[in-house]
Amino acid sequence: MIKAFVFGKFYPFHKGHEAMINFALSKCDFLSVLVCSSDKENISGEIRSSWIRKTFEKIPNVEVRVFDYLESELPNTSVTSVSVSEVWAKIFQKQFPDYSLLITSEDYGSLVANYMNIEHIAFDKPRSNFPVSATAVRNDIFKNWQILPDSVKPYFTIKIVLLGTESTGKTTLSERLKNHFKCSLVSEAGRDLIADSNEFCYEDLHLVANEHARRINLAVLADSPLVIIDTDIHITKSYSMFCFGKELEVAPEIYKANKANLYLYLNNDVEYFQDGTRLSEAERDLLDASHRKVLSAHEIEVVEISGGWEERFERAVECINEILIYGNEGLD
Repeated sequence: MIKAFVFGKFYPFHKGHEAMINFALSKCDFLSVLVCSSDKENISGEIRSSWIRKTFEKIPNVEVRVFDYLESELPNTSVTSVSVSEVWAKIFQKQFPDYSLLITSEDYGSLVANYMNIEHIAFDKPRSNFPVSATAVRNDIFKNWQILPDSVKPYFTIKIVLLGTESTGKTTLSERLKNHFKCSLVSEAGRDLIADSNEFCYEDLHLVANEHARRINLAVLADSPLVIIDTDIHITKSYSMFCFGKELEVAPEIYKANKANLYLYLNNDVEYFQDGTRLSEAERDLLDASHRKVLSAHEIEVVEISGGWEERFERAVECINEILIYGNEGLD
């Protein structure tokens, strides 16, 4: 039985790593993937290992381990150096005492294997198949979005939610922001499933909650790390309290799907427009108070967006640009 291992930071895990692991699996009977996680890195080894486990969850002969270390005690694994390779070879020998094969795409792979007295097989060292590094991904997540496996994308997705009561321009602004940023958009499920705000039942809100979460989870895997979301679960819960006087119980995964980096709340200080399916203007304003109460109860911090239509667009763009400039720290 041939037992092999690969190691790396996987910071983040990308399709080049995925291809290397698939290659390694073709060369052995059992494969271990070791995530080397330093105390100086801001994405934990457990999160990185979860990406790999998710990607290979249907492959029985692969395991993923995490090795946490302090940079004050051990050198960086990414350095090609005889002395560094000797240090890490001793650690790997303890981790994998009965393994006979190492697969890497780096020059230091053969050095480590020599110290361990095992075989080394190089994979795509020129990176001709996937000409990108994890550093490049971290530096420009938009440019390198398609190099990320689906298991990784949710962590780096930047979700922007537009909230507010009826007739405050959420749908129009969402579409405009999508076109401006050339990003993904999750339309409001409630508008598609409930034709009239005056005619629906409590059970309909569960359908809305589930469908909206499904749309968000699909959008996260689409062509952009930026996702604009028209309305979220808290608004659905507010409708439940406002219309039926009872809490809408939803599963934790619904909240997880809806969790966002930025919540923009559109004030009801614009002209009310009745399209024949909305609440009355007076009820609309009472619903606004309900929305705010539910958001406060769930400790959702919002940025108020007010003024005319152009002012709302410009303020929303400004807020989103701030998120893009300062980056996304992940929601998982």
